[in-house]
Amino acid sequence: MATFEPVLSRNWNVPDSHTLKVYESRGGYQAARKALAMDPEAVLNIVKDSELRGRGGAGFPCGLKWSFLPKDRKATLMCVNADESEPATFNNRILMEKDPHQFLEGILISCFATKAATAYIYLRFEYIRAFGILEAAIAEARAAGHLGKDIYGTGFNLDVWVHRGAGAYICGEETGLIESLEGKRGWPRIKPPFPAIEGAFRKPTVVNNVETLCCVPHILERGATWFKSIGVPKSYGPKLYCVSGHVNKQVCVELPLGVTCRALIDEHAGGVWKGRTAKAAVPGGISMGLLSASELDTPLDFESLRKPGCLGLGTAAVTVIDDKTSIVDYLYNTCRFFAHESCGQCTPCREGTGWFYKMLKRIKAGGGRIEDLDIMLQMANNMGIIPGTTICGLADGAAWPVKNAITKFRGELEDYIRHHQAATTKVTPLQERIAHGLPVAGNPPLPQMDGPPGPVPEGGAVAWRSPSAKPA
Repeated sequence: MATFEPVLSRNWNVPDSHTLKVYESRGGYQAARKALAMDPEAVLNIVKDSELRGRGGAGFPCGLKWSFLPKDRKATLMCVNADESEPATFNNRILMEKDPHQFLEGILISCFATKAATAYIYLRFEYIRAFGILEAAIAEARAAGHLGKDIYGTGFNLDVWVHRGAGAYICGEETGLIESLEGKRGWPRIKPPFPAIEGAFRKPTVVNNVETLCCVPHILERGATWFKSIGVPKSYGPKLYCVSGHVNKQVCVELPLGVTCRALIDEHAGGVWKGRTAKAAVPGGISMGLLSASELDTPLDFESLRKPGCLGLGTAAVTVIDDKTSIVDYLYNTCRFFAHESCGQCTPCREGTGWFYKMLKRIKAGGGRIEDLDIMLQMANNMGIIPGTTICGLADGAAWPVKNAITKFRGELEDYIRHHQAATTKVTPLQERIAHGLPVAGNPPLPQMDGPPGPVPEGGAVAWRSPSAKPA
C-alpha cells in the first residue's frame, strides 16, 4: 500500500487539469500514439492479458467483452456509460470534470482496438458541469488531431459525441442505454442478441464504463504485468472508491483493489461522524446489499464481497450507516428508490419493487406484522435475473438489500414492528353494514347473485338478477 502510485487521479490537483495543454505536458496521448502504431488485435490482447474488469458494476472482463465482436463485422460502435445513476457514486463525474482528456484517450485506444469509428458518451443529464468540460475537451482534441480523420497519419478515423440522458436509473443497463440513445423508451432488451452482435442502431456495439476506459491508457503505457501487480487475484488494478454517508469526510480516493471497508472508513474518510460507531455499510451502491458492523474487515474486491452475501463490488461506492440510524429507514429509502426507477417491463420487478415500498411504508406508519418480513424475503428470492424471472438485473439489485437487511438485522426489524404499532381505529357501523351488504342510509339491499352467472349477453353485461325479481 505504501508504494502504490495513483494513476487515475494523478492530475486531479494540478491547476487546469481539464485542459489539453496540461494533459499533454504530463505525458498525455503518448499511450494513444503507441497504441495506434500497433495492430488493433495486439492492443486488444494487451487489455485482455491485464484482466481489467469493468468498473461499472458487473465486473465483466473488458478485453473478453471486446473479443465477442464478430470478426467479419462491417462497422463497430462504442457506447460509453457515463450515466452513473447508482446512488452515492460520483467517481465518474470527478474523472470527467478533472481529467477529461484521460477519458478521451481511453476512448481513442479502445475504439482503435475494437475498430469502432464512432463513440457515443451517454452522459447523465444532471452532470451539467461535466457536459461543458467534455464538450470543450472534445473540441480541443479534435483541433489537435487526437480525434477526427486520419489520426496521427494512421488512417484511423474517430468521432466522439456526447448524448445527454434524462436521468433514468434503468439506462445504466447497457441495452436500456442503447434504447435511450436511439431515441426510444429506456427499456432493456431481451438477450440474445447481445450488443456485441446487435447493439446501437443494430450494429455491433461495445459498451464500457468511464473508469474502465480511463484504465486503458495506463495499461498501454506500463503494460499488463504492471497492472496485475496492483490489487488482489481476480481483482487487479487501481480503483476509485467513493465514501459517503455518516463519515467525517466524504471522499473519492484511488487505492488498489482489495482494501478493506474498515480501512477505507477509518483511514480515508476520517471515521464515523459524531463519535458514533458504524452499524452497517453499503459496499458498492445500494443495489449490492449490506455489510454488518462485524463484516467491515471484508476486502472490497470483485470476489470477496460475495462471502458475506453481497451481490458484488458494484461501483465501489461505500455508504456508512451509523448506530443511531434505523435499518427500517435505510430499507424504506432503498425500496422507494427502486420502486420509482423500475421501468415496469417485467412483472416481478414492476410489482415486487412496489410491494416492497408499500410494505415498508406500512411498517413505518405503525401497521407492520412480523410475517411481513417472511413475505418480503420470499419475494426477494423470486425476482431478478438470477432466479430467471426478469430481463435485466434491476430486480436483483432491488431484492438484495432486502435479503441482506432481513437476514442480518432481523432482530432489529422485529423489535421495530413490535414497538411501532399505531393505535387501532374502531370499525364504524357504516363500515360494518357495507361489509355485510346491508342497506346504507335508505338505499335498497345490494342484489344477490342467484346461482352461477349466465352467459355474457351481447353488449358485454353479465346477467344478474335479484332473488325477489320475477321472471319476465
